[in-house]
Amino acid sequence: MASLLDMRRRIKSVKNTQQITKAMKMVAAAKLKRAQDRVTAARPFAVKMSEVLGGLSAKVSEEFSHPLLDPRGDEKYLVVLVTADKGLAGAFNANVIKATQAFLNENASRSTELMAVGRKGRDFFKRREITIAAEYIGLTGTGQVKYTDAAEIAENIIKTFTEDESIDKVFLVFTEFKTVLSQKPIIEQLLPIPSISHDEETEGGVEAEYIYEQPPAEIFGKLLPKQVVTQVYRAMLESVASEQGSRMTAMDSASKNAGELIDTLTLNMNRIRQAAITKEIIEVVSGAAAL
Repeated sequence: MASLLDMRRRIKSVKNTQQITKAMKMVAAAKLKRAQDRVTAARPFAVKMSEVLGGLSAKVSEEFSHPLLDPRGDEKYLVVLVTADKGLAGAFNANVIKATQAFLNENASRSTELMAVGRKGRDFFKRREITIAAEYIGLTGTGQVKYTDAAEIAENIIKTFTEDESIDKVFLVFTEFKTVLSQKPIIEQLLPIPSISHDEETEGGVEAEYIYEQPPAEIFGKLLPKQVVTQVYRAMLESVASEQGSRMTAMDSASKNAGELIDTLTLNMNRIRQAAITKEIIEVVSGAAAL
């Protein structure tokens, strides 16, 4: 049985841990509020831009060709994985890595390269048999995402896709923020930019006729790279918000578990102390009776 001193040390240790988890929860909550506001502001623009460009590309596909639109084969993929740089965020990193593994297993017959955004994804797949084309570390550790960082990543993606003609498709894997308690791993085709058919456009409620004041080549030449940047930026914002929401939930659970453990340890400590006092009383009484 543990001694009274050991129990006190364990209780003190758990209390110190509880203070840390409570502080981390408060920090995550503050970061989550800012990240959630940025996601809410960026998501409608990214979604609408994707819909409009997808619809436009379907209408001009016969008369216009662009490297980011032209379909290729289905033999080689480039997967852009967005994870966190830090742990202690519940199952956030594990879920998106698991979704990536499932995608790779489903396409095991195809050649695949990985572009890692975040330390956790890089460290996991670095020990696996997969080529890491590029890695970006330390971009989301502060809980904020810079547009310039997303533009740099998107520029590298576009450069890799256009210069390496063996890459047929580029997929973006990230965690979409739903609520504080719900985050969903998402796998989207980034390049070539998917076209939206007339029927899909009508169902989505975005049916529109466009008048081109400039040639399609000039319009798409400027908008398509911005579309890639926008989708990468949105994915990073969604990932940061999901990370902070998952961390806040995990730290809240850890704090509650620490409180329950403190109660249990305190009860055991009181029992040990009571047993020690009872033993001393019995010894005194026994000694007095012997005299």
